Parts: sequence; C-alpha cells; structure tokens
Amino acid sequence: MSENTVGRPGGTAVRPGQEHFVAPLEETPLAAVDAVDESAPSGGLFTEAWRQLRKRPLFIVPSLIILALVVVSVFPSWFTSTDPRFVDLASSLAGPSDAHPLGVTKAGTDVYARLVYGARASVSVGILTTLLVVVVGGVVGALAGFFGGWLDAVLSRVGDIFFALPLILGAIVLLQMLKSRNVWTVALTLALFGWPQVARIMRGAVLQVRTAEYVTAAKSLGLSRMGTLVKHVVPNALGPVIVVATISLGTFIAAEATLSFLSVGLPPNIVSWGGDISLARTTLRTDPAILLWPSLGLSLTVLSFLMLGDALRDALDPKGRTR
Repeated sequence: MSENTVGRPGGTAVRPGQEHFVAPLEETPLAAVDAVDESAPSGGLFTEAWRQLRKRPLFIVPSLIILALVVVSVFPSWFTSTDPRFVDLASSLAGPSDAHPLGVTKAGTDVYARLVYGARASVSVGILTTLLVVVVGGVVGALAGFFGGWLDAVLSRVGDIFFALPLILGAIVLLQMLKSRNVWTVALTLALFGWPQVARIMRGAVLQVRTAEYVTAAKSLGLSRMGTLVKHVVPNALGPVIVVATISLGTFIAAEATLSFLSVGLPPNIVSWGGDISLARTTLRTDPAILLWPSLGLSLTVLSFLMLGDALRDALDPKGRTR
C-alpha cells in the first residue's frame, strides 16, 4: 500500500499531511451511552408532575386544607349539631362557651355553626363556576385555536367583548335584575363573565400543540380533524388550563363573598361567609371576633387554592421543571 493510501479505509488516496489513524473496530467497541432503562416507570406530563408534586409541601399543605373544606362542605352535620339559622336573642353577642365555642352573633345565631355551614355555599359556588368556565372556555378556545380562520376571528371577538366587562361589576348588574338568587344563579352569572380567560389560555396552548409531530402523524393516518383535536390536541393542552382553573376557583370564591357582602349575591336565608362578614360590620368595634372567623375561613380557602395553583404551575410547566 502506498503512502497516499495509508490511513483511509479501502485504500482511498489521501494527500500528504492528511494521514490519520483509524483504530480497528474490535478495539473500540460501541458503548450503550443512549440506552434506555426499560425497568424505569413510564409516564407523561401528568405522571411526571405527580411525582414532583407529592414531595412538595407547597402542594401537600393546601391540598389537605382543601380536602378538609370539601368534607366540611359536604357533611357539615358531622362537625356541628346546631342549626346555623336558630336565633336566641337572649344570648346575643355572648362570648365563647361550651354551647357556643366561637360565641354568638348580634342576631343570636351560633358563630361556629354558621362558619361550618357557610363553607358549603362558598365552596359550591366556586366549584360550579370553575367547572362551567373550564367547559365553556375550554371548548371555545380549543375550537378557535385548532381550526383558525373565520371561526377563530369570530370566537376571539366574542371573547374580547365579555373580557372587557369587569367580573364583579357585570355580576352586580345582572344579579340585581334577577327576582330570586341561589347558588346556581350566582355560579352561572360569574361563569358568564369569567370564561374568556380560560378560552384565551386554551387557545394559546392549542396553537402550540397543533403543530406537534404526533398531531401531523395522526392526520396522516386518516384521523379526522375533530378526532385529532379531541384525542391528541386537547389532552396535551390541558396543563395551563388546570393551573388557571385552580387559581380561578379561589378567585370565584372571593367574588361570591364580595357579592354576598354587597347584598347582591346569595340571599340571607343561605348561610355564606360573605353574608356573615356583612352582618358583622355593625359589631366590628365591640366584638371583632364575630367578623374574624368568617374572614379567616374565606382567606384560608382562597390562599389554599392560590398556593395549589402555584404548585401546579411549577409542575406542569416543562420549562419550570428544568430550572
């Protein structure tokens, strides 16, 4: 073999100064540097998020508080046998006692019983409003982001109209027009003005997902556009929506309390934290504890949902998990 063919497999000629050594294959075995651990558990976005969340106190603590609130809301009779509407004027503004652990309101009702039963109305309005907002806003945002064109333009402009209306102001005007109000009417009113935010989040998430390779593969395999949207696009775009819905739930609970405080939300015959805060204004200077307890329950509930939303945002954000 000549000098010009040294160092090249197959004897290919090389110019002087370009010779290089190639080790035999048996001396450089291939290493499995990219081998996959088949014994490791498989998982997607939500599985990886759960593995991270179950170790974080920021997720565990508010989850336990919210779970306790749900149990209290569903089974209030487990925690008190006193009727929250029972009036005993002889005990008006009485302090804490064995019969009344947190005292008595000016109207003669038990503060602890009203605190327990008030959780049902506030949590119910928050959950119902969030479900309605996620369904309506999710459907509108998914259709607008996936199909685009004139449908996107129309749905986006409709969303902009409702988004421009303030939540509390719009709810006050609409609820004042209703002859009767209950949990459902308050939830529907809040959902009417609250769905555009979820629609925007879902639309943005769908716009990012619809160009993914698995979506293109699903279309090439003959799956219809609607089938692709339901089976592949929406499940992979739910992460941001879940985060916004969790934070919004606390916001809607605070909105219901604000409306009840202004006497345009739930009627007085329905026990709610906002209504109790409104009734306790007259005794703020003499008996501030009556105002403290419903305010504390409301604040703790809203804070728990905000903390839970922050934990979900950190876990469901792929960029956040790599930081």
